[in-house]
Amino acid sequence: MSQPTPLMPHATASWLVDNTALTFEQIAEFCGLHILEVQAMADDLASSKYTGRDPIHSGELTHEEIARGQDDPEYRLQMQRAPVSVSRTKGPRYTPVSKRQDKPDGIAWLIRNHPEISDAQIGKLIGTTRNTIAAVRDRSHWNIQNIQPKDPVTLGLCSQRELDAVVAKSAKKAGLEGAAGADNALGGDRQALIEELQAEREAAAKAAAEAAQEAEAQAWLEARRAQQAEDQN
Repeated sequence: MSQPTPLMPHATASWLVDNTALTFEQIAEFCGLHILEVQAMADDLASSKYTGRDPIHSGELTHEEIARGQDDPEYRLQMQRAPVSVSRTKGPRYTPVSKRQDKPDGIAWLIRNHPEISDAQIGKLIGTTRNTIAAVRDRSHWNIQNIQPKDPVTLGLCSQRELDAVVAKSAKKAGLEGAAGADNALGGDRQALIEELQAEREAAAKAAAEAAQEAEAQAWLEARRAQQAEDQN
């Protein structure tokens, strides 16, 4: 079983590069990064600059553990204290920045397809405000011309289970159990479509991430070759 990585791997790697004599391989393995990312940090070629995070202060490493690694390049650094996972228990649902622009589309879909759901339930389901819901509902939203109703599940704003639970609760409260049952009868085909769309989104995101990593590695190699050629001349 592999050990956990630091809470902030890139920032931790940046600190280790600047403050220790550990090898790039040791730092990359401990932080769960590609060695080219660590080399790019050392050469100031990384696309993003990170403020170093001291793993000794956080308890993830000790001075003694770092010394062992510096004395033996083959030594594998051991996590001294695993980072504590942070979970949100209160407040609105967190939505990644890349998906926040999809919220109005999800709101419009819920308003059109499930009028029995209250604004408070919509806000909790996809993490939005009552003002935004009201703006979409009365078509005063600043971007109303570009809003297109889309299933919030396919947009990744909530899970199918969460949506079904809210719909069932609202239908029961409104005395629409029969309508809810009819809607659930189509659940199989709908779920299959949702899973297919989500798989396509995940595949596209993975491909984009791999392409970005390859591009960064290629840029580092080209810069390295250019520097070596300049040194030789």
